[in-house]
Amino acid sequence: MNILIVKLSAIGDVIHTLPSLAALRKLYPEANITWVIEDASSDLIFDHPYLDRVIVSHRKQWINDLKEGRITKPIREIRNFINDLRKQSYDLVIDFHGLIKSAAVVLLSSGKRKLGYDSMQEFSGLFLNEKIPEDMNKHAIDRYLDFLRYLGADVKEPEFLIPIGEENINRIDESLRRNSIDRKDSFVAVSPVALWDTKLWADEKFAGLCDRIAEELKVSVVFTGTERDKLEHIQSRMKTPSVNLGGETTLRDLAYLYQRSSLLITTDSGPMHLAAAMGTPVIALFGPTDPSRTGPYGKWHVVIRRELSCSPCFLKKCDSMECMSGITIEEVFHAVREKLSG
Repeated sequence: MNILIVKLSAIGDVIHTLPSLAALRKLYPEANITWVIEDASSDLIFDHPYLDRVIVSHRKQWINDLKEGRITKPIREIRNFINDLRKQSYDLVIDFHGLIKSAAVVLLSSGKRKLGYDSMQEFSGLFLNEKIPEDMNKHAIDRYLDFLRYLGADVKEPEFLIPIGEENINRIDESLRRNSIDRKDSFVAVSPVALWDTKLWADEKFAGLCDRIAEELKVSVVFTGTERDKLEHIQSRMKTPSVNLGGETTLRDLAYLYQRSSLLITTDSGPMHLAAAMGTPVIALFGPTDPSRTGPYGKWHVVIRRELSCSPCFLKKCDSMECMSGITIEEVFHAVREKLSG
């Protein structure tokens, strides 16, 4: 039996699909399972023990090349991508994404059973021949697992498996040692970045919080994220030393780093889901989004948010930003102290 998983991005969404992959492998232990994914998140599933094949889409790069008038290379790569996709026929294709970009992959795959949500979002439902309802009152992980329940799986505890290698362990251990953090030392990881402006907490507040962690709790702070300049901006407002690993880690490196950390303080972002998947306690600052649908999965996490009539609004731009600006250093520090003492 050949199965195709279509979940292209983003980091959090891919992590949310991992329990479905584990359940799929248990339901069909002899199946040949392929996952189509975009390059930005592909590090999470390469060499995954539950997968037989990974097909990477460079969709964003292809679009940029075509816009810039570079035709030959993207056309050749798109043709190779389609040929790779069609190297085998699929008995079952599951569209976990439900958007036009994933629907295009479903269409190109020529699968027999094409399963997805009963939704016409971006007309994605046009390309399916089997559909299930999407319960938006559930967490994304449980919504995705509804596909496996539909297929007959007995899903209990979700399983998250991210293949961390020796190179990831050695790289992070060495980076921390260079910054005077040994294996016996505890530290708090901080991820202050987010793709939406409305999800951001003020740099000055992160700086004040991290100073209190270092001064009062005597715990080291390690910043993570792709935007090293932003992390340096926060550090410049701190009175205490901290570690900046911005731009130095792959996703698997980051998974191991979070596994080693005592907890992660974060905005609503991919790193939040990565830490939760590794079993690390998360203190998540939420504003415009709904933690019941996309918060850190598990009972040991803390979500801090303002209960406003306008929230969740899911807006990427906002004039007031009251939902995030209303979160105080004191309440976040209190949650950190409680978690570390517990």
